[in-house]
Amino acid sequence: MAFLSFVGRVLFVSVFVFSAWQEFNEFGVDGGPAAKALTPKFNVLSKHFTTHTGFQVPVFEIKFLVAGAIALKALGSFLFIFNSTIGATLLILHQLIATPILYDFYNYDIEKKEFLQLFIKFTQSLALLGGLLFFVGMKNSIPKRSSTTKKATKTKTV
Repeated sequence: MAFLSFVGRVLFVSVFVFSAWQEFNEFGVDGGPAAKALTPKFNVLSKHFTTHTGFQVPVFEIKFLVAGAIALKALGSFLFIFNSTIGATLLILHQLIATPILYDFYNYDIEKKEFLQLFIKFTQSLALLGGLLFFVGMKNSIPKRSSTTKKATKTKTV
């Protein structure tokens, strides 16, 4: 059963590993295509955030956000493969930050083609988030083994 669990974690994490590997290979000096695609979406989100909260989002280069996403996915995936709750938490953090920025279906009219494409990807991302939350919940619900074992004493009945 432990081997099947390991294989399941490897297959689950493959989504994050392949994504991080592709973004890393295309990164270049400007953050690559990921930074180019993320810039307008991040700007819209920053305007929404400033409008609704009154706080200004700090200005920084998007390539640092992409590098952080690569690091979260890579480190979180590595730790998750080895049954670590910390790895799952890093992947949860990535999903919570990246999902509403990348899949901004709420900025499109429902009749547009982009709406449906982004909504499908958004729900798939939520499914990954749900799987990670399930993993963390199950890890926390299983009682840990105690380091001291009680030896059963045999009693003779006469």
